[in-house]
Amino acid sequence: MSNELRGRVRDRYAAAATAVAAGTAATCCGSDPDGAVQVGERFGAELYPGADRDVLPAEAVAASLGCGNPLAVAELQEGETVLDLGSGGGIDVLLSARRVGPTGKAYGVDMTDEMLALARVNAAKAGAANVEFVKGTIEAVPLPDAAVDVIISNCVINLSVDKPAVLAEAHRLLRPGGRFGVSDVVADDRLAPAQRAERGSYVGCIAGALSISEYRDGLAAAGFTDITITPTHQVADGMHSAIIKARKPIADTCCGVHNCCARGEHAAAPNTTIAEAKAASGCGCVA
Repeated sequence: MSNELRGRVRDRYAAAATAVAAGTAATCCGSDPDGAVQVGERFGAELYPGADRDVLPAEAVAASLGCGNPLAVAELQEGETVLDLGSGGGIDVLLSARRVGPTGKAYGVDMTDEMLALARVNAAKAGAANVEFVKGTIEAVPLPDAAVDVIISNCVINLSVDKPAVLAEAHRLLRPGGRFGVSDVVADDRLAPAQRAERGSYVGCIAGALSISEYRDGLAAAGFTDITITPTHQVADGMHSAIIKARKPIADTCCGVHNCCARGEHAAAPNTTIAEAKAASGCGCVA
């Protein structure tokens, strides 16, 4: 069943990318043949300030299918490395690249070939040299441990068939002290999974959403702290777009090394050896 659902999501977003490439606006969460609720007016590029939309290729804006604006809460800084989970046509990656500047890097990961092709074309049109789009699922991102400072996502985690795996993967990818700042759909705690399903199809963006408590518990179980979940606007009865923020504790490492002084330890920073990490931190422990 999980592979079937993932295939449905892939097909939906491949069709959206194809529509944009052909000059037709993509639609999110519209009426499906099975009668999914229409919530499209609460999704998409209109949730971004006009100044942000105006600096991007029209195709990147047209392909925006998110439920919020994660960059409004990501607090990106010059020189940081950011990863967008489910990057689609690339709108959040391209905006992130502008914020982190030439000394920073913006990655996007997506499982849909059509979206990746569209995003790469958009990056070329925008002249963005500090971006990279990689193919993969958000449950298994092809990047090394502790590779990024910030993880963002826009109404994609709710579509995953294995949300604990997504949150664990986000924790793995972040450097100690790294930030998790996403927009996503959440359900009121009063709604059972069956009631959420009544409000829209799985690929219609809302039926697979976690409740607020489930999301908070999932982040805590993955190892995150400083968790906040703030609903911003309703997308269906009892279902909300929300800003979700958390942090990976710095205490995950000592001396710049995971599992310090333990068998199987490894450097927290990518492309750094254990010896280099310990030397940089002035750590005297030995393997």
